[in-house]
Amino acid sequence: MNMKLFGLLVLALFSFSSMGQLPSQDILALLEFKKGIKHDPTGYVLQSWNEESIDFNGCPSSWNGVVCNGGNVAGVILDNLGLSADADLSVFANLTMLVKLSMANNSISGAIPDNIGNFENLEFMDLSNNLFSSYLPVGIGKLESLKNLSLAGNNFSGSIPEAISGLVSVQSLDLSRNSFSGLLPTSLTRLNNLVYLNLSSNGFTKGIPKGFDLTSGLQVLDLHGNMFDGHLDGEFFLLTNASHVDLSGNMLVSSSPMKFLPGISESIKYLNLSHNQLTGSLISGGELRLFASLRVLDLSYNQLSGELPGFDYAYDLQVLKLSNNLFSGSIPNDLLKGDSLLLTELDLSANNLSGRISMIMSTTLHVLDLSSNGLGGELPLVTGSLAVLDLSNNQFEGNLTRIAKWGNIQYLDLSQNRLTGSIPEETPQFVRLNYLNISHNSLSNFLPRVIAQYPKLGVLDLSFNQFDGPLLTDLLTLPTLQELHLENNLLSGAIEFSPSNSKSNLQVIDLSDNRLNGYFPERFASLTGLQVLKLAGNNLSGSLPTSLGDTSSLQALDLSQNHFTGPLPNNISDTLGSFNVSGNDLSGVVPENLRRFPSSSFYPGNSRLRFPNGPPGSNNSPGANSRRKPINTIVKVVVIVSCVIAVILLIMLAIFIHYVRISRRPPPAQTTSGKGIGRRTQPNPSGISGTGRGGVLVVSAEDLVASRKGSSSEIISPVEKMAAVTGFSPSKHSHLSWSPESGDSFAPETLARLDVRSPDRLVGELYFLDDTITMTPEELSRAPAEVLGRSSHGTSYRATLDNGVFMTVKWLREGVAKQRKEFAKEAKKFANIRHPNVVGLRGYYWGPTQHEKLILSDYISPGSLASFLYDRPGRKGPPLTWAQRLKIAVDVARGLNYLHFDRAVPHGNLKATNILLDGRDLNARVADYCLHRLMTQAGTIEQILDAGVLGYRAPELAASKKPLPSFKSDVYAFGVILLELLTGRCAGDVISGEEGGVDLTDWVRLRVAEGRGSECLDPALMPETGNPAVEKGMKEVLGIALRCLRSVSDRPGIKTIYEDLSSI
Repeated sequence: MNMKLFGLLVLALFSFSSMGQLPSQDILALLEFKKGIKHDPTGYVLQSWNEESIDFNGCPSSWNGVVCNGGNVAGVILDNLGLSADADLSVFANLTMLVKLSMANNSISGAIPDNIGNFENLEFMDLSNNLFSSYLPVGIGKLESLKNLSLAGNNFSGSIPEAISGLVSVQSLDLSRNSFSGLLPTSLTRLNNLVYLNLSSNGFTKGIPKGFDLTSGLQVLDLHGNMFDGHLDGEFFLLTNASHVDLSGNMLVSSSPMKFLPGISESIKYLNLSHNQLTGSLISGGELRLFASLRVLDLSYNQLSGELPGFDYAYDLQVLKLSNNLFSGSIPNDLLKGDSLLLTELDLSANNLSGRISMIMSTTLHVLDLSSNGLGGELPLVTGSLAVLDLSNNQFEGNLTRIAKWGNIQYLDLSQNRLTGSIPEETPQFVRLNYLNISHNSLSNFLPRVIAQYPKLGVLDLSFNQFDGPLLTDLLTLPTLQELHLENNLLSGAIEFSPSNSKSNLQVIDLSDNRLNGYFPERFASLTGLQVLKLAGNNLSGSLPTSLGDTSSLQALDLSQNHFTGPLPNNISDTLGSFNVSGNDLSGVVPENLRRFPSSSFYPGNSRLRFPNGPPGSNNSPGANSRRKPINTIVKVVVIVSCVIAVILLIMLAIFIHYVRISRRPPPAQTTSGKGIGRRTQPNPSGISGTGRGGVLVVSAEDLVASRKGSSSEIISPVEKMAAVTGFSPSKHSHLSWSPESGDSFAPETLARLDVRSPDRLVGELYFLDDTITMTPEELSRAPAEVLGRSSHGTSYRATLDNGVFMTVKWLREGVAKQRKEFAKEAKKFANIRHPNVVGLRGYYWGPTQHEKLILSDYISPGSLASFLYDRPGRKGPPLTWAQRLKIAVDVARGLNYLHFDRAVPHGNLKATNILLDGRDLNARVADYCLHRLMTQAGTIEQILDAGVLGYRAPELAASKKPLPSFKSDVYAFGVILLELLTGRCAGDVISGEEGGVDLTDWVRLRVAEGRGSECLDPALMPETGNPAVEKGMKEVLGIALRCLRSVSDRPGIKTIYEDLSSI
């Protein structure tokens, strides 16, 4: 009996103990982390980490992603789950035995906690490809057991702390694809166990620290995509044990003027030094075995020169890329014969190579790019296994008979040569051919039927030749074909489809500027994947079928300059981004979904086509006259006579006013605008606009500037006489393109009022600041263009080059450019500007007359900061978030820091319209910089005056009789831009409130002085102010902005500003 009682007592005590036990601190830490998870698409964590499944041995081994070691959590592995979370990583400090923490490839935000040093046993930490941000805390150096650290693909910023040297056990360190900046700490060279170091795609500056050659175990050193400068460290390349070295995409220069490197260690197998500023020759001092151990060598996009070596000593070399340099002479036969080489890829494009190529006999070569050189003669004989061959943009001539034996080719580009004759009508020898481009030659005769028998052909471009005869019907039903470019030929006859049951995959069809006739084919509706259709400039007729609406994927449609009649179909796809039916004889009412396009999409031509309320930008449609009753002859005569009399009176009045103005003109000594700067008042189409916001009247400074600018000083390039075009560009990397606004705003209705005083073609000289592009003035003349915007010094256009590349062309106003010798000297200083936050200048054109001065630069889309920021009609996209605005501020500061310290020049014209946002990430890049170095004193003064009207001019410039931009005036303008980012207002807006009319800077200062600074913030940012970190960041940026607006003696430099912004 006593034994039974004792047993019951023990059982009761055990049950009580179990019921009263609490979860361990490891479990509590995991549950705390779980609270930050917002979205778990697979339920991997949220459905597994729950209290019901807790086992009380200290570690929840049944939870997904949790690895236990005894009673402790040893690993948390949550890779590739699509998690969205705000992570508090500091809770993991309670996991005292944590060895591995891996959360790669999710959408987790947060920061590296300051207590990271408490993760004493951590050996593996991978947070790559997430949304983590902030800086790298000093405590990171306390992780003495850490062997692998990857923070790649996040938003970390600031500098790497010197304490990084505390990672004494680290073997792999990957901080790539972040926003780290500043100097690279020398302490990195003291990580003796380091095997893999990747710091690529950041913003590190200055020189690469010496000493990496002493890290004996280092195998991979990847520093590409930063802003390192200085000389290559010859000692490192001679002594290192690394096998993979990538320093591309920086601003490094050769170790000496003659030799880009004194030698290369035998251990290096992969070497990439492309996109730098290396000079010198590959053959110097007889050191022919410099590359003997390399397998991959990439020196493209530099300034290397001289003749090419044979590389016959490089027995292991497999990939050789030397494109976009200044190499000259002929191509060594050993590179193409390959008797002793193992080359599989050779890229010598965009150099100055010349001579003939008789044969290509390498049995190992798969990819060969010799494009954009001066090679000539007949096409070479090709044997072996060559798959990709690009001979475009050379001077090859003769016929195409030799290509009949190039049977293994998959990609063939012979465009922009001097080839003649016809395409051989051979059996389908190209069984693997996917891409064929023979455009811009002088080929003729019929299109051979054999083309439609190539079984894998995906892209066919035969445009800009002299092919005649009918269109091959089989091409439109070829199941593999995706792009068909036959524009600018002499093709004739109707467009017909061959009977076929196979599904067509055509996405792009361009048959424009031929001699095609007949009706619009109904079968186009069967091309369900069609995105671009261009039939302009033919003799097509009849009505447009309603089946056109079945092409639901259509993005660009050009049917202009034909003879189409009848109404426009009502069911044309809403996906259209480009549309043109001008130059036809269409009638009826424009469908509602097409009324968003400009009037140039419908007129001239189509006199009976009308808009219910008139075409865009006009009060009357061209078809309005057709609805009026006929006017009898007497009335016509009266009207004509009245018009003649009115014109005579206006001429007499103009002569009288001109005489009065001349008589009142002040002496030349009192004129500040300079010789050659003419003005003619042009009415502002919009007038002075007022918009109310919070009871405050705002008058736009843009309207004030527009009202004081004359159209006589604006020059329109000859290409503007053509219609602005958008749509598909048949380049090697074909893609659908769109043409959003970039730069200053320019109302479409203003175009008609600009004077066109340009020549029919450009006959001057075109100079390039680097070797990334080549073209002639004639090619630039015929490039289709559209106006982007205008300013005090000229008009900007987006030009579409023959190869489909977009460029921004700024036509300087007459009289603002310096004399030719001084202009050229200053322009050369902008050569090779390569920075992620600065728009690259590519060249300039100098014409025979005063008004023919052009500057060429990169085209950036989707637009300027002004077009995204200001709350006005036509704003692009939703309001910018605080994170986007802060990133833009940091980007602009980084770009200015580069101009100030690396190029030693001020920007001189910083404003919101000169900050261009690039790509979907809206990477900010400064444009229109340093133009004051190219302009006369009068032009510079006028530019500064305009900056004053727009609200960006520093006070010291206003007080000077001969103002010149300076580093400190740039800082002032940047401070104004920071206020624009904070408030969402335009700098030049006159804000009318209780204090009367004040500009933006005074309005903010007054509010801050009254303790009401938060009232200045953009209402669009209010939902984010509930976040303490965001609110703190806004206050810090406001403080930085006000420091930029101080007097010139108290104003900080841009480097300080950049560092302060980066630390937020």
